Amino acid sequence: MSELHDLTALEQASAIREGSLSPVQLTEHYLSRIEQLNDTLGAFVTPTPELARAQAVEAEKGLQAAHREDRPLPPLYGVPVPVKDTLAVAGVRTTRGSAVFADSVPDADDPLVGHLRNAGTIMLGKTNTPEFALPPYTENKVAPPARTPWDLALSAGGSSGGAAAAVAAGLAPLAQGTDDGGSIRIPASVCGLVGIKPSRGRVAAGPLRYDTAGLSVSGPLARTVADAAALLDVMTGAASDNPYTAPPLPKGTTFLSYAGKDPGPLRIVALVNPPIPGVHLHPDCLAAHHEAITVLRELGHHVDELDLPADESGRRAFQTLWAVLAVAHPVDERAEADLMPLTRHLRKVAGGISAPEYAEALQVLRAMGQLVSGALLQSYDVMLSPTLAQPPAPVGSLRDDDPQAELENLTRFTPYTPLYNLTGQPAMNVPLHWRQDGLPIGVMLGADLGDEGTLISLAAQLESARPWFAHHPAMW
Repeated sequence: MSELHDLTALEQASAIREGSLSPVQLTEHYLSRIEQLNDTLGAFVTPTPELARAQAVEAEKGLQAAHREDRPLPPLYGVPVPVKDTLAVAGVRTTRGSAVFADSVPDADDPLVGHLRNAGTIMLGKTNTPEFALPPYTENKVAPPARTPWDLALSAGGSSGGAAAAVAAGLAPLAQGTDDGGSIRIPASVCGLVGIKPSRGRVAAGPLRYDTAGLSVSGPLARTVADAAALLDVMTGAASDNPYTAPPLPKGTTFLSYAGKDPGPLRIVALVNPPIPGVHLHPDCLAAHHEAITVLRELGHHVDELDLPADESGRRAFQTLWAVLAVAHPVDERAEADLMPLTRHLRKVAGGISAPEYAEALQVLRAMGQLVSGALLQSYDVMLSPTLAQPPAPVGSLRDDDPQAELENLTRFTPYTPLYNLTGQPAMNVPLHWRQDGLPIGVMLGADLGDEGTLISLAAQLESARPWFAHHPAMW
């Protein structure tokens, strides 16, 4: 007999609306699993059982009122959705993955947390993240490392590694993550999940941290495309002071509606070569890429395989802007020694970046967006590539106390994902490929700015052709 966490998030929401499942019952189920498994998985930094229980009781009252008044409820009403420990939740400590902020408790919610509250979702806690959400692993000084449930010796990726571990192991039905350079798509690939990085400006930012370059955006992690699309609908909305605005959806549509829509025959360009000189693609990731091409062609899509020359300019621009993100968090000079070595290094680099260098990096960001949209996406609807250049990495293997060595490790691991943070386009990981030993290897789809709908429709079609939900381990 299946357990509650075996249901999709939308199935849970449907059962709540029908009255066969209560928000309190569902919340208690997940709180119990967190208590049993979190120490092993490192998914949550700060579980919030008291807040979750209070919200579940309120959701129960709201459910009863909606039935009396015969009014509809939001699609994910009563469903638990944890948030990453970079978002501010009033009255809940927000460590940002850093010992420097281990005792920080904000007094106001981030705008996105308000969206989640208004949708009737339940906040189970704050999920694990590396310091300031910078590297693509989840290891810090405030919590155990986040591990993929497929192999506990392996990292859950990052920086939304805690969120991915929670969803993959059934500690939450879905979760919010953030993506500065792949931080949703990387752990989604490592943990066998759907992870969507939305278009720049699609989801409200701040107030804890504004990213003026527009690299970072929040998005959903889920086991199914429809669940991810439903959560993206909840998350969508720009704050009045958001510096970027994504193109709106066509009137009367939702992201969830695209999950049930046939994408039609698409023109797809498959880009396999790592875009950074000297980076090599692991055979497992190449196999995942080729499998995706085969399935796409079987589904009637036109796929061209192109080799683009590797170029250092994107890497240099990204690392300049990425370093500036490290100083977006104010740290007292006396506390610098408590930071992780990579964070200290990036902050030092940022201190030496001149105004012309920063302006040049921004110019490269804009030029790459114009190049991709104006060249590739004039001829194609979707871009396909590996999500990562390497399989999931052992815990501790990417991190290095020598920051330069660590940066090389990170470049070799994830050369593909930062492109979409530079261009602002939407991109998503789909867990289409699984090794013989059961380890997931994701592939990445990207589309033009504002065109998440095409990605969601195509990913749903792939999920129907090669279902991946059944892969999730019953042991968890």
